[in-house]
Amino acid sequence: MKADALRGHLDALLLATLDGRELHGYAIIEALQLRSGGALDLPTGTVYPALRRLERAGYVRSEWTTVSGRQRRTYQLTTAGRRALTAERAAWREFTTAIEGVLGSGPWPAKA
Repeated sequence: MKADALRGHLDALLLATLDGRELHGYAIIEALQLRSGGALDLPTGTVYPALRRLERAGYVRSEWTTVSGRQRRTYQLTTAGRRALTAERAAWREFTTAIEGVLGSGPWPAKA
């Protein structure tokens, strides 16, 4: 998938991936790959800065945990993050409906 196609949607994708779960960064990347059928293979250099931006905005909170002796930062949605995700999903439905109306409807009927 072209990186340009993701422009403007990364935050929503990350919020949706965290919906109802607490994940560390690499698990978020794996979940995006899995849920997209492999189409989304985002580098850590894209995901981690976005997670930090979402945390600064108050949509995500993080905490350090120790798993098998290793420190991991895990992320989860805040109440504001859940509200933002709800708004993102509504905006996405509106956007896809509009685009489907143009791309999916076939040729215009001939004028009389």
